[in-house]
Amino acid sequence: MKLGVMGAAGRMGQTLIRAINETEGCELAGASEVPGSSAIGRDAGTCAGIDPLGVEISENIAELFATIEGILDFTSPDATVKFAELAAQARIVHVIGTTGFDDGHEAKIKAAARHATIIKAGNMSLGINLLAALTEQVAKSLDQDFDIEIVEMHHRHKVDAPSGTALMLGEAAAKGRGIDLGTHAIRSRDGHTGPRSEGDIGFATLRGGNMVGDHSVIFAGSGERIELTHRADDRSIFAQGAVKAALWGRGREPGLYAMRDVLGLS
Repeated sequence: MKLGVMGAAGRMGQTLIRAINETEGCELAGASEVPGSSAIGRDAGTCAGIDPLGVEISENIAELFATIEGILDFTSPDATVKFAELAAQARIVHVIGTTGFDDGHEAKIKAAARHATIIKAGNMSLGINLLAALTEQVAKSLDQDFDIEIVEMHHRHKVDAPSGTALMLGEAAAKGRGIDLGTHAIRSRDGHTGPRSEGDIGFATLRGGNMVGDHSVIFAGSGERIELTHRADDRSIFAQGAVKAALWGRGREPGLYAMRDVLGLS
């Protein structure tokens, strides 16, 4: 499968290039960066710290989409929407690991999925998707006497909060409880907030150092507490999941899918 990497010179882009190179059944056929990037013209393999692959990093998006079967995209919301529209025109697979979307972005991605095979997830790792499935089940099993809190910590450079993974876990908890996350999420607490409201799902965001990503879902009852935790030590787990998703999407009907579909957890 011929794959392209968007944002190829970034930390995640480099990891994706290495993952493609290490995976049987796919090859790097294109790599892009924003206009003006110092990486433009460099060999993608060299940029990623491996042997040259004969693929230059380019700013010519149109040329890239004409030669690939799928793209791996961990960029920014505005860029991802643009890539989704191009993927729809080209009828290819678009794997989205970008986070921080608003409702407008989500609507445009959903529209693009009428013609592109889009696999979108706040986190591509097997462990996190299993954690989400467990979170839904535990939330369904426990009653409102157990309060739900989600705690996440990432590196100092992360620009969105809560993380896409934390929100994914929140959605899983809300689904288990049969409630709408949008009306029950508490994303910050400051000052005299009063007592906690029954049914709220709280989020706590921590940033610092070079943490790849820690997530915990806490079910706090009277006299007991259940904690489900996932710790990511290497971002290659996300890249491996993204490549797996692209291979799964090859030849599949257009639509908007999640990693739970790829892993058979739906």
